[in-house]
Amino acid sequence: MQFPESWLREFCNPPLSTEQLAETLTMAGLEVEELKPVAPPFINIVVGEIVEAVQHPNADRLRVCQVDVGQASMLTVVCGAPNARVGIRVPCALVGAELPPGEDGKPFLIKVGKLRGVESQGMLCSARELKLSEDHGGLLELAIDAPLGQDIREHLQLDDTLFTLKLTPNLAHCLSVYGVAREVAALTGAPLKTPFIPEAAVGISDKLAVKVSAPELCGRFSGRIVRNVNPQASTPSWMVDRLARCGQRSVTALVDISNYVMFELGRPSHIFDLDKIHGGLDVRWGKPGEMLKLLNGNTVTVDEKVGVIADENQVESLAGIMGGDATAVSDETKHVYVEAAFWWPKAIAGRSRRYNFSTDAGHRFERGVDAGQTVEHIERITQLIMAICGTPDMVCGPIDDLQVNLPKAAPVTLRVARAAKVIGMPLTQAQCLDALQRLGLDVVIGDGTLTVTPPSYRFDLQIEEDLIEEVVRMVGYNQLPETPPLAPITARIRPEAERSPFAVRRALASLGYQETINFSFVEERWEHELAGNPNPIKLLNPIASQMSVMRSSLLGSLLQVLKFNLDRKAPRVNVFELGRVFLRDPQSQNTDTTVAGFNQPMRVAGLSYGSRSPLHWSQSDKAADFFDIKGDVEALLAPLKAVFAPATHPAMHPGRCASVSVAGQSIGFVGELHPQWRQGYELAQAPLLFELELDAVLQRQVPIFKPVSKLQPVERDIAVIVQESVTHAALMAAIYGANTQGLLKGATLFDVYRPQQANASMQLGEKSLAIRLVLSSDLATLTDEAIEAAVQAVLASLQRQLQVRLRA
Repeated sequence: MQFPESWLREFCNPPLSTEQLAETLTMAGLEVEELKPVAPPFINIVVGEIVEAVQHPNADRLRVCQVDVGQASMLTVVCGAPNARVGIRVPCALVGAELPPGEDGKPFLIKVGKLRGVESQGMLCSARELKLSEDHGGLLELAIDAPLGQDIREHLQLDDTLFTLKLTPNLAHCLSVYGVAREVAALTGAPLKTPFIPEAAVGISDKLAVKVSAPELCGRFSGRIVRNVNPQASTPSWMVDRLARCGQRSVTALVDISNYVMFELGRPSHIFDLDKIHGGLDVRWGKPGEMLKLLNGNTVTVDEKVGVIADENQVESLAGIMGGDATAVSDETKHVYVEAAFWWPKAIAGRSRRYNFSTDAGHRFERGVDAGQTVEHIERITQLIMAICGTPDMVCGPIDDLQVNLPKAAPVTLRVARAAKVIGMPLTQAQCLDALQRLGLDVVIGDGTLTVTPPSYRFDLQIEEDLIEEVVRMVGYNQLPETPPLAPITARIRPEAERSPFAVRRALASLGYQETINFSFVEERWEHELAGNPNPIKLLNPIASQMSVMRSSLLGSLLQVLKFNLDRKAPRVNVFELGRVFLRDPQSQNTDTTVAGFNQPMRVAGLSYGSRSPLHWSQSDKAADFFDIKGDVEALLAPLKAVFAPATHPAMHPGRCASVSVAGQSIGFVGELHPQWRQGYELAQAPLLFELELDAVLQRQVPIFKPVSKLQPVERDIAVIVQESVTHAALMAAIYGANTQGLLKGATLFDVYRPQQANASMQLGEKSLAIRLVLSSDLATLTDEAIEAAVQAVLASLQRQLQVRLRA
């Protein structure tokens, strides 16, 4: 929120400098994000009036002006502005004046000079030259009664500062200049000047028929008819300036009045052209298919979740967000209907985002606006309409105030002892009472307690913690003592059999992967396609339509990163992510780390695309394949032994996908992207993927000391013929399952032979496997008999389990 300091000080003027005032607001929770001067520094520029303007004798586009600046003699100024004419008052830079610095950072000094042979004794200025705006269409025209010779900074009140506040959602009562002034008065003790709003004289009994059909949308709707207004009246310069310093441009007088009261008192309102309303108004939820052209020119389609104000023929306004073009005031408007309402915040929140725009009205109503001041604010609007757009025939109708569902203020009790404990400093009941009373709250004193019934503008005060926050804001966050913690701090010691997630990150980085961090909410399509999840966890209020569900797999996020990099011509992409996934789990209960009904495990996933290694003269540019990423998974899990088995996964190629198991427990999958999704993502080659349970990856074996055998091991090679269907895993299981009396220390498959055609020893569909056995004993040197017995035990196990035969 932005506003000028001078406007704030009209309501409350504490004896503080600008910087001190900003510090006071910030330390009370109203963060001052920026302090900006209204105008840059310049001097010796005064109000002047053009009393004569004649054509320059030597230039078609220049005029020689005689300018009265309140001195004994006129100044001759040569000017090329198209609007330089007799009778207007404009800023005049005298000789010796310094204009705002240019791009070089140096001020522009005005001197006596000659333009095409005519001496110029100053310069007439535009708003752009004074850096008051970007308007460069001509001279800045001032009010006709501007005092001649008055310093322009004084006349336009340019020695002012713009405050920009960054407010949290619970401080919606500060979304107005008066609301901020109310806080300043409470913080500093300076008197608060409450604006006097007289009741307008009622000259007619006309009322507009209004019906509130949705009390859960609108709790209060107030309005009045004002007839015979002058819509073409000019907005006074003081109002235009204040609106501009709040970041709002001037539109028309009636619209400006509505915006001015919104910034002044915090209530958005709307002024309808009465003659364009057909019958009465109905405040209701929209109906599917209804169309509305808004004031910003957009045409939107509403539904039953969006509130509207409609007449007998059509929808006229988006409730609490923006008015419609059909009933907008114009230069032909004669009679108006002034509306001020209380809209329930939950009925407004998020509605404007559905149409990809935001408004000041929606910003305020979705946070909460005072439900108790609609009538007073209509009186204030009426007062300004009469002063600015008044005509001799203007008359006002009575205010029609429909109160259908007002919020009920519930008392909130503050325990002083509890407040002292939460804030972390000793507090007395008198201190808490003083803080709450300075805020203008009615307080009932009890035994160690204070009970507050919040006023209508403090709709954020609902629980005890809200009152504790108000107390500490009034005391000042900078007054909190620096108290060291008293509780003993015990570091969480990680078990020796578990490594940290950072160690996993370092391991993957050493394998050539780069870490990515992605949102946990993803496209629903990813869940259906890549995770095979037909019922993902949906968000009630997603930040974007393409981020509407919680992910149950990390693979979609990695594919998005891949596509982003490929679109920018990256030749190789190797990325990984450690992140949380979200699964439905009826067994989960509410604890300090879990949520009932949902399981939120951590996983680690990786993706490899392109060549296996960067381009180098000593290495081939071989593309990464299944065995490369399988090797990465094995390296990541080492020293744990991973077991891979054929499997299926919704995101992976049905013939190039394997499950990963450790110690008999499945922990994830590794494989190539499914051809269907590769085609959908328009990928030139298939990326390789893996996704593992992080808890399993963190486990590691604690090293156990074993003495190194002093006896030499023995190696024996065997070659067996097996069916093609026999896997390496089955082969090793049979070998290690043999009863070798503990002599077998290792086995390695070092050769595979498949015949091109059947022969005497092998048939098609068979293969020959050569295995090297390592035998050793820690007790004695092996004898030939012990070695042969161990080899025969291995062969017997292979024959029994896999029906192998020894190759001749």
